[in-house]
Amino acid sequence: MIFSSPLFLFLFLPIVLTVYLLLPGTRSRNFLLLLASLVFYAWGETGFIVLLLASTLMNYGLGLWVDRNESAARRRLAVGVAVFINLGLLAFFKYADFATGLFNFLLAFVGLAPLPAPHIPLPIGISFFTFHALSYVIDVYRHKWKAATDPKDVALYIFFFPQLIAGPILRWSAIGPQLSRHAVSLDSFADGIRRFVGGLGKKVLIANTLALPADQIFSLPANELSTSVAWLGILCYSLQIYFDFSGYSDMAVGLGKMFGFTFLENFNFPYVAQSIRDFWRRWHISLSTWFRDYLYIPLGGNRVSEMRNHFNLLAVFFLCGLWHGASWTFVAWGLYHGFFLVLERTRFGKIQEKLPQALRHLYAIFIVMMGWVIFRTDSLAATQHFFAVLFGVINATAAQPAARYMTNPVSLAIFLGVLFSGPLWTGIKNTCSKIGQSSAAASRPIIQFFGSVTEIILIVAVALVSSAWLASGTYNPFIYFRF
Repeated sequence: MIFSSPLFLFLFLPIVLTVYLLLPGTRSRNFLLLLASLVFYAWGETGFIVLLLASTLMNYGLGLWVDRNESAARRRLAVGVAVFINLGLLAFFKYADFATGLFNFLLAFVGLAPLPAPHIPLPIGISFFTFHALSYVIDVYRHKWKAATDPKDVALYIFFFPQLIAGPILRWSAIGPQLSRHAVSLDSFADGIRRFVGGLGKKVLIANTLALPADQIFSLPANELSTSVAWLGILCYSLQIYFDFSGYSDMAVGLGKMFGFTFLENFNFPYVAQSIRDFWRRWHISLSTWFRDYLYIPLGGNRVSEMRNHFNLLAVFFLCGLWHGASWTFVAWGLYHGFFLVLERTRFGKIQEKLPQALRHLYAIFIVMMGWVIFRTDSLAATQHFFAVLFGVINATAAQPAARYMTNPVSLAIFLGVLFSGPLWTGIKNTCSKIGQSSAAASRPIIQFFGSVTEIILIVAVALVSSAWLASGTYNPFIYFRF
């Protein structure tokens, strides 16, 4: 079940919201949310739900062990067990085939027969599940928040359906306190609807529209990919992945507000970044801060020598790339970003900071878009070929014209995507607010009324158009579902 589906929008969500608002008391509402979350996950992944529930119960027990044990050594042991088991499950399901391929390469090198690939099915959202589970035990160990006394609280924290599949990655220290005192207000509910509908529009109207040409271009045979088509493909994909993932995050944040929870913001207009460091402060914020707080800082962070700091950055982004998928392209993408983060800590970074703002922005966007080539292609060989075509090193013998993919909906989606990649809407709202404040006292209520009506009309229009597109469209899951 996905947020941008008629089943979720017109059946699951209305039923859960209605019953939730009618129930008295926080505990009964939490229990409903847990049941709804289990149904939400089991709808598409029934086979693994028992395993993940068992893992949740194990982490609940380890959290109690950490919280109630005064021995520092035993507390560290419990955290070590949690890290070993959670990462072990992730490695087994996500990296078994990848590890087998590496081992078979070594076997072939010495002339031995390869092992058969295990082809283990991957539970949906296991990377996010694992990081939530680790955050629970580690936050308890660090005294960020106490351990749960009820295993249902841990299960709700990990399985809560708005963020279960693709984040944002939540911290136990942020959600634990809310489990016992979350409340729904009219303002938060209305804000939640605005965020959810805005995210739905991002996904359906922009990301889904651009997914078609992006997928077609990246799957073209080598002799049909021309330079102009390659540039169009990477432009479409750059906008697709941003509006797809930020759309999901907006919908998750909005759903949280509807149920009285506050989630961490996951995006802050990353395509206006002035550097790669700035980009990672704005892109997938919950992941970058997770790696910072749970890995980079424990490795020494900025408190070590320059060489060790550079190594730490590369190690963190190597693991960041591997977290996204068991593929050399993801590893290369992570190291690529790690390299530029290291580069920006050298003299190059000081020179880059002195450039005009427009040049700094062009530098950041260019590096990010080239990174998306690595991220999107299926193999390093395909990456190399795409780059060669992109920069005119290889010319296609049976080139496809770019106009073939530039339909009216695609052109409009690109225009809207570029326009709303920056804080345009925020700027418009702030400007209108300033105009209202500077107006005469008698006219302020009228201006506020028309502003509110205009916003409601836009929200309803986006919801209706998105629903119409969903009714006539095909299944198109969020990109980050596979992670």
